[in-house]
Amino acid sequence: MKTLIIAEKPDMGRTIAAVVEPRAQNKRTYLEGEHYIITWAIGHLVSLAEPDQYDPKYKRWNAADLPIIPDRFKLWPNARTKDQLTMIGELSKRCGRLVNACDAGREGQLIFHLIRQYLKLPQPTDRLWISDLTPETIRRGFDGLRSDTDYDDLTRAARARSEADWLVGMNASRAFTIRHKALLSVGRVQTPVLALLYDRHREITAFDSETYFIVQAAFSQRDFDYKGVWQGDRITKREEAEKLAAKVKDKPGTILRYDVNESKEYPYRLYDLTLLQREANGRYGYPAKKTLDIAQALYEKHKVISYPRTSSNYVTEENIPVMGNVLQMLKGTSYAELANGADRSRVHKGNRAVCNPAKVEDHHAILPTPKKPGTLSTEEQNIYDMIVRRFLSHYYPPAVYNNHEVITEVEGEQFRTRAKEQLEIGWRIVLDNADGNSSKGKAKGKKKDGDPTAADDGEDDLMETDRPFSVNADLPVQCEFAAAIEKETKPPKPYTEGTLLKAMESAGKAIEDEELRDAMKQTGLGTPATRAATIERLKQVGYINAVGKRLDITTKGCTAIELIRSAGVELLASPEMTGRWEQRLHQISKGEASDEQFIAKVKQFAEMIVAKVRLQQPAAANLFDEPESAGKGAAKGKGRAAKSTARKEGGAAERSGSRSRTAAKPSTAASSRSGTAARSSGTTSSAGSRGTRRSSTVDAADVSAGNSGGGISALSAQRSSSKPAAADQPAARGTIAPCPRPGCGGQLVEGKRGYGCLRFREGCTFVIWKEQQGRTITAAMAKALALNGETRKSTIKLVNGTTVSGKWRLTDSTTGAVVFQPVNE
Repeated sequence: MKTLIIAEKPDMGRTIAAVVEPRAQNKRTYLEGEHYIITWAIGHLVSLAEPDQYDPKYKRWNAADLPIIPDRFKLWPNARTKDQLTMIGELSKRCGRLVNACDAGREGQLIFHLIRQYLKLPQPTDRLWISDLTPETIRRGFDGLRSDTDYDDLTRAARARSEADWLVGMNASRAFTIRHKALLSVGRVQTPVLALLYDRHREITAFDSETYFIVQAAFSQRDFDYKGVWQGDRITKREEAEKLAAKVKDKPGTILRYDVNESKEYPYRLYDLTLLQREANGRYGYPAKKTLDIAQALYEKHKVISYPRTSSNYVTEENIPVMGNVLQMLKGTSYAELANGADRSRVHKGNRAVCNPAKVEDHHAILPTPKKPGTLSTEEQNIYDMIVRRFLSHYYPPAVYNNHEVITEVEGEQFRTRAKEQLEIGWRIVLDNADGNSSKGKAKGKKKDGDPTAADDGEDDLMETDRPFSVNADLPVQCEFAAAIEKETKPPKPYTEGTLLKAMESAGKAIEDEELRDAMKQTGLGTPATRAATIERLKQVGYINAVGKRLDITTKGCTAIELIRSAGVELLASPEMTGRWEQRLHQISKGEASDEQFIAKVKQFAEMIVAKVRLQQPAAANLFDEPESAGKGAAKGKGRAAKSTARKEGGAAERSGSRSRTAAKPSTAASSRSGTAARSSGTTSSAGSRGTRRSSTVDAADVSAGNSGGGISALSAQRSSSKPAAADQPAARGTIAPCPRPGCGGQLVEGKRGYGCLRFREGCTFVIWKEQQGRTITAAMAKALALNGETRKSTIKLVNGTTVSGKWRLTDSTTGAVVFQPVNE
């Protein structure tokens, strides 16, 4: 009988067929030859069943039905690809053996075994485990086929991961959604990632910038000029800095100390997927998913790079000869000059910067293959170029530098000069201009961790140059010029996809438990294969917005994190849980732990989440209000309709196998408040593009409020009692007062729910909500708050029925937060 080969995707199946059955007949959904039938899975043909496929009652999202804990997990075919699943079943009846040719990794193992379990395929199975799709690798893979039972532990770990994510995602998402009547998507990976964005957002909004001054001087010695920065305590007064500059200007000085030492800089690490995504984001602005899609095309369609979904930056000894073949191939391409200048002897088994088998698990680093590239799109060429140049760099010697440090004294004041003089360009010759070749003589920050996209986030006086740098410590110098330069402390930078990927990769650093940190070293939050999907997921459910390269958390995202933390299940928002899971899953994959015990613990955790959320105070409904542009449809978002929409959206839980699987999938057509709030509550400072698509009833106050992103802590006090105004109420009614937000310069206008700044499209988030503790803030009161920071004395009735005299005071001139402070008679 023939052998049935099941690949993960059609392109992979056809590529394998071209090697093992070159004369196979093409039957559209499979290829058949003399010995093999080759077909494919088209991704996830089978996944874990949705709750309503266990019991129709789960179609309605009811708190009384939680938690949902299946005794045995059911499998369900993907309706869109059911024909292909049926075909695999028919083909298997004509075959006596199977080959699992899905992606060589945990998720590829899961895809195959869910199909096998659902179809009840009894045949013995072999495992094809390869890292690229070149003919040589495929032949070598078939020569070295191993029994699939050798991977049983990995299969158990894959199943455990999938079932655990189902248990947490389904129960947590439903529990929070039902309790707060708003679609809240919760997942084991996506929620800790969202917490990273939330915490950074809070750091930025709480940051108080300070102005300070540095004194820079220019020195000359014979025909050589150099600059230095004054060394001393930070100067906060301009007068003091200018006085110091005047003191040393045009005065002679001496060199107190001059040190020179040589250093070598070695090539950056070979690419894993996350590093490739980070650098592509920094250089080209590509989102992580786009880089993954491009790399996948280079792997599957063009076959010019190795398997991209890897977490390794190293290769094994078996890869060294293949790398030599790649180098030879490149000599016949546009990289010929660089390839001909390469020293092949530099890449060998003993070079641990390249060859380190102990740090290669499922797949080695991303490499070019010996296949010469054909016609690539511009974007494909960009990614391929990055991979090729990184590969070639390891065949060149290190770059050599002289590091100079000079301490110059003038009038008792000391100035430091640091210069990095390039002696030998070494491997950096392979870099193109986009890779950051030094701008000669310009100050540059030190790149960390071998990452050329790392930002210079500190005050650095280092100058890089390829020109000779030389001073004579025994000769005097002259201070030709000195000036006071104003600086200001800067808040942490907002995340980009590149920096967020790095934070996801190193999230374990925030964990105090040493054993857990070790477990997170290899994975962080998510895997290289799932991180892009996690970021896309956060965008889809309305938790974050992409503004250029920057990622901004929305009000809905802030609210979600604060609700999760305040419910007493903050572990959901911490990398610690992922650390514990990855630790256990790794042990399961090695046969060192029980998957049954792991799932039993996860079931207990899911039950605890539901119990905690059930006791939580429901959030104010208008925290998730859709802007008035939603029109009449928005009114349907209350009560039963909100749950109904959430149910419909949640019923299509992710089947991608991603670790960030949850029970809530957004619908762009959803009319409920909860389903569409995601689109309106962003913190992005460039809301103009969104604002122009809204109806004319949306005014500046509403838009700026929706973009303030303060979450519960900053906004719920102002919004807790506000009521949506009638949709036909007019928009802005003229300016009230200048915007108090520092540096804004805009004007406040009255909107339906508040008094906001007209410069919201330029990023101003200031808004004073009309409804405050049951009392309406009038336009006159808003004007007084903006101009004077407080209103006249008035009286309000408290919740307990008592009345109190006091004044409304502006407590935050950035966001517009106000409080009522009692005043003694």
